[in-house]
Amino acid sequence: VQLQASGGGLVQAGDSLTLSCTNSRRAFAHYAMAWFREAPGKEREFVAGIRWTSGSTYYADSVKGRFTISKDNAKNAVYLQMNSLKPEDTAVYYCAADLSRLTDDSGNFYFQSGYDFWGQGTQVTVSS
Repeated sequence: VQLQASGGGLVQAGDSLTLSCTNSRRAFAHYAMAWFREAPGKEREFVAGIRWTSGSTYYADSVKGRFTISKDNAKNAVYLQMNSLKPEDTAVYYCAADLSRLTDDSGNFYFQSGYDFWGQGTQVTVSS
């Protein structure tokens, strides 16, 4: 399993970006995928997640209404459409996958412990 995140960049406040995360190896069963982010000096935090079978989506309060997570089953890919970006969205964004049903425990869905494979991160910088 190798997750590859891409799509980050430097944008101005109010702009949009779309992050992509793909699995470069053979297809495997996802149970959930998610995006986390880590800002300088802060802990890594949950941004958005999606359950693979049901397509149910979940968001951090800070991004609700601005970010949209989606998936492409055929490509084993997950996307994060980010609109109305704010300077406080500046962070390294990581995609993560649950291949071990860790997120069957709903309490794990919003935490790093719910995911056993991680991408390398992509930098998003939002200037004011």
